Amino acid sequence: MNKTFFRAAALACATIGLTGCGGASEEPVAEAPDGIPGMTVDNARVVLAPVEGNPAAVYFDLEYDGDRGLALNRAHVEGAESAEFHEYGEWNKQIQMQPMLPLPLKKGDKHTFEPGGKHVMATGVSAELQPGGTTEVTLTVSGGDKISFPAEIRAAGDER
Repeated sequence: MNKTFFRAAALACATIGLTGCGGASEEPVAEAPDGIPGMTVDNARVVLAPVEGNPAAVYFDLEYDGDRGLALNRAHVEGAESAEFHEYGEWNKQIQMQPMLPLPLKKGDKHTFEPGGKHVMATGVSAELQPGGTTEVTLTVSGGDKISFPAEIRAAGDER
């Protein structure tokens, strides 16, 4: 027991002593700017499900006029446990919602994420997200760049 106590005390003293070393102040780490050159997002809205606990849908208009090719990879909705790009496609002779593959983007592309088409499905939506409020949506592209934007929160029966 004495050895354990002395080892812990020695470690604590060494840690305290090291915090005073190095006289130079730490430089802040530069963060990547939030935004993707040439990308704009408008008309963003989150439409809550009519049944509490069901996923919400995120719709928006995206334009890309950047010089390098990208692909939309991931989405994040503040106040949701997870978010995923979805689209509708045919399988077994039926139209069904399905996860969307990464969406390639090139200069001049315009995409509308809308009901019955491409959209972001947000699951595990917090009860704090209420109609009339806003939440932040973040899209991530290949290479890790991100763009964040506010999205109006709407009730299930509101205009989509």
